[in-house]
Amino acid sequence: MNRLYTKVFIPAVLFIAAFTVNINSQDTIKIVTYNLLNYPGSDTTVRNPYFRKTMKALNADIICVQEVGLTSGVPGFLNNVLNAAEGSGYSSGTFINGYDSDNAVFYKTSKFTFLSNTPINAGSNSRDLNEFKLIHNATGDTIRLISLHLKAGNTSSDALRRSSEVDSLRNFTNRYPEGTDFLVMGDFNIYGSSEAAYQKMLQITPGVEGELYDIISMTGTWNTPGYAPYHTQSPRTRQFGGGSTGGMDDRFDMILMSKAVKAVGGMEYIASTMKAYGNDGNHYNDSINKPSNTAVGQELADALHYASDHLPVVAMFRMNPPVGVDNEAGPVTSFALNQNYPNPFNPGTTISYSVPAEGWLNFRIFNISGEQVASAFEGEVNQGSYSYYFDASGLSSGVYFAVAEFKSAAGVQVREVLKMTLLK
Repeated sequence: MNRLYTKVFIPAVLFIAAFTVNINSQDTIKIVTYNLLNYPGSDTTVRNPYFRKTMKALNADIICVQEVGLTSGVPGFLNNVLNAAEGSGYSSGTFINGYDSDNAVFYKTSKFTFLSNTPINAGSNSRDLNEFKLIHNATGDTIRLISLHLKAGNTSSDALRRSSEVDSLRNFTNRYPEGTDFLVMGDFNIYGSSEAAYQKMLQITPGVEGELYDIISMTGTWNTPGYAPYHTQSPRTRQFGGGSTGGMDDRFDMILMSKAVKAVGGMEYIASTMKAYGNDGNHYNDSINKPSNTAVGQELADALHYASDHLPVVAMFRMNPPVGVDNEAGPVTSFALNQNYPNPFNPGTTISYSVPAEGWLNFRIFNISGEQVASAFEGEVNQGSYSYYFDASGLSSGVYFAVAEFKSAAGVQVREVLKMTLLK
């Protein structure tokens, strides 16, 4: 009997689920969400050095940011903050300039490839939510990150607006297939667990898996000393450069996760890594840089204080082989789709693969948009070693995927995915 672990990943319109993956593809990644406070604004020469110090210390693999006020803020933060530190190697995803301020994503190119930015309309006079899709280079898996900035304010009408915005979020996440790995992060502006917007995000709807999970259990009102380690606003007690004051007393910034991320396999949250960065829990209603801060040194505490009116939130995740097959007769372990050579390539490259037994093979090449660009082989195949020369003379530079699907005569199925880069 086969037992299928249904952690499924869908890059673009492809169903790319690698049924057998080398365990060496496992990776640990760090994801950060950070409200940049109306970036770039008019004071980047003052704030950028503080941002640089913070981001260098965080050394995140993916950063989702909120309150980007101008399109120029994206290359500005990329070039003057992230890549200003030696060896950073970051790039930015496509930016969509919508109503009011917007969301952006930055990522390490050594670990991720950007796929898409899909805006989610949250209603009139509401900021867009944005779904960012990226491919994890080591495994070929797609991760989905939704960045948001809900309505600010503590009036009943503000809470109603947040509730309506979350309705738009759930309408989107409820359409994800069961087992989809996704995160929702950003500035939620929520004041406690009883607020309707928060309850709606956590609500389980029969037949779908669009609900979210808060790994930090906080009941009641969050502006209390007992919840001080989790507060993200405000690291300031006095007004300067815009933004909020009042000291550390609100938990507005969060990273919430899907049911699949909580499960073992695929993208998996690493326990006890969710932190409000720089918050030692000893600065309730105080500025984050008041000496002493036991979570970070004084220079970093100052950087967090002067850069923004929010603290970043950081969490670690393990990227496991996406899908496994357990077969009583023995899993197919000798099927191998080997790394193409050369890679990167121009204009052609050779892909070798091994077939362990008689069966049916469907071997195709797709571009990053999920469009098939070549058919290497489709039909019955015997045991043995083979190679295929992929001629990309008529194709544009970019990332391509070789997808091999094999079904043995005994009924054991294997799917492997190979990432290739064409550089012209």
